[in-house]
Amino acid sequence: MRAIQVSEHGGPEVLRSVEVEAPRIEPRQLLVDTDAIGVNYIDIYFRTGLYPQATPYIPGSEGTGVVAEVGPEVTEFTVGDRVAWAAAPGSYAQRVAVDEAVAVKVPEGVEPTVAAAALLQGMTAHYLVESVFTPEPGDAVLVHAGAGGVGLLLTQLAAAKGARVVTTVSTDAKEQLSREAGATEVLRYDDDLAARVRDLTDGQGVAAVYDGVGASTFEASLASLRVRGTLALFGAASGPVPPFDPQRLNPAGSLWLTRPSLGAYTRDRTEFLWRATDVFNAIAEGALKLRVGATYPLADAAEAHRDLAARTTTGSIVLLP
Repeated sequence: MRAIQVSEHGGPEVLRSVEVEAPRIEPRQLLVDTDAIGVNYIDIYFRTGLYPQATPYIPGSEGTGVVAEVGPEVTEFTVGDRVAWAAAPGSYAQRVAVDEAVAVKVPEGVEPTVAAAALLQGMTAHYLVESVFTPEPGDAVLVHAGAGGVGLLLTQLAAAKGARVVTTVSTDAKEQLSREAGATEVLRYDDDLAARVRDLTDGQGVAAVYDGVGASTFEASLASLRVRGTLALFGAASGPVPPFDPQRLNPAGSLWLTRPSLGAYTRDRTEFLWRATDVFNAIAEGALKLRVGATYPLADAAEAHRDLAARTTTGSIVLLP
């Protein structure tokens, strides 16, 4: 089968298309023929070595496809089921071994390109608004990268709860997408961002900032919060935040700072199914719209990584095997 392999950490050029043997499944695994594969910032973190990963390896953790084989101890799935997953290492491939515990059936009517990108970004948006900070009607919240995959979903979910959503974007086209998702105000990244947020909130600041950008937005995020506000730092698209003195949270208004991860918010099968089912049902019913901004052949994974890192895309990115 064809797959993308990383033999050394580095730039997008280390993503190479190779021929490898299909994986052999364990008793509680599914062997899935992939229809589409999600591309996410975490894939870049592993590729560059920011997150430890032994080489060589096949990158990717998210995708969708049809079950070709089931292990003898699998109970929830059968051959022919359409499934999706967000935590199966080696997903940049034509066939993937997926643990039964991290797979979910895809509802009728959800296209493969959408299903491939729904879980990691959708469940991230879900845990942020359902478990990290749940906005009350009228609360003002700030969402960075408002036209990105998580940003568009997060904006919709927060707006559905009655929140006043302020987002940041880099272009007029991205501003339009963010407003269509439910953003009330859309700002650009600049030196007076925090001051502009406070102007929009009568000097109070926002109840929460959902920050997946990291280093370049962290200071503005802190300065944008109201007293006892929450900063959910869930990603580092611009790089990791430097070492931080927690004492700074005190004079700033007894702020809350958390660095959440999807793994910590899908700790068991019950929690995973709650989030995954909520996301897929909302998509199937049309209540949540997932934008696939670009698709690439599997062999062009390097180009997909370049475009994602350069922020030239909007919504989600998908590889087609």
